[in-house]
Amino acid sequence: MEFTIEYLKHAFEQQGYITDHDTVVTAYLALKLRKPLLVEGPPGVGKTEIAKVLAAIFDTELIRLQCYEGLDENKALYEWNYQKQLIKIQLSQVNRAGECQTVEESLFSEDYLLERPLLKAIRAEKKPVLLIDEIDKVDQEFEAFLFEVLSDFQVSIPEWGTLTARHIPVVVLTSNGERELSDGLKRRCVYLYLDFPTPEKELRIITAKVPGIGQRLSMEVAKAVSYIRQKLELRKKPSVAETLDWARALVSLDADRLTPDAVNLTLNVIFKNRDDIDSFRQNLGPQELVSIANGTPETLKAGGRG
Repeated sequence: MEFTIEYLKHAFEQQGYITDHDTVVTAYLALKLRKPLLVEGPPGVGKTEIAKVLAAIFDTELIRLQCYEGLDENKALYEWNYQKQLIKIQLSQVNRAGECQTVEESLFSEDYLLERPLLKAIRAEKKPVLLIDEIDKVDQEFEAFLFEVLSDFQVSIPEWGTLTARHIPVVVLTSNGERELSDGLKRRCVYLYLDFPTPEKELRIITAKVPGIGQRLSMEVAKAVSYIRQKLELRKKPSVAETLDWARALVSLDADRLTPDAVNLTLNVIFKNRDDIDSFRQNLGPQELVSIANGTPETLKAGGRG
């Protein structure tokens, strides 16, 4: 499919993903160069959503490999259904000895193969989007294996031989920056850093994602969250998803603006641990937050990260 930067930008907007020109250009270059897109940034800024949006834009399957500590090749690539194979062996024992070779060959047929995300992406009939989520959680050994797969898009199954991808997948890797990724992997990718949105951008996101919310409340929520992220030392800064949950919670309480009472009632939506709630109450408090959120339009611009 031929597409332009403007087409991609419009397609992102149609899917409800509010983005900026630099992000669209970076995604465009990754697609054009047929390179994986490595998206790094704090949790909750929309990294994973990029892969979901690309799958929707190209009307194709999203295949997700969720990374975690201890993930190995078998869990990412393929496994044999050992339980099913054992049942087959037990049933075959009632047959003649001459059929043993046939039984052994059948144990490694398609019926006994458990595809995991990487093999599924390689064998896909239509170019899929392969999301490798939170790559920074795996160890360096698995990262090296992954780099090899992404370089050649082929894998070897001893019982079958080498399988090469029918279509090179659109690959999106995400990282929360918990550890430094290898230079080899980063060289293979086009790099994109996503930070928390500016208040202006978050205002657009709230307006697009929260039905029934008024302009005043949307602006106040955007300003308040931006200030909280920048000024408070928190264990977990509110993500964009938590901003949207907060806005929806306020709408469900029939709020049309921020008030100290409304903030008090909804703290557990935006903060997700007791220490952060205590920090908010001790260092800022509902009344001061409302005063900041009710500031002039210039405050909205000044509160952004730029």
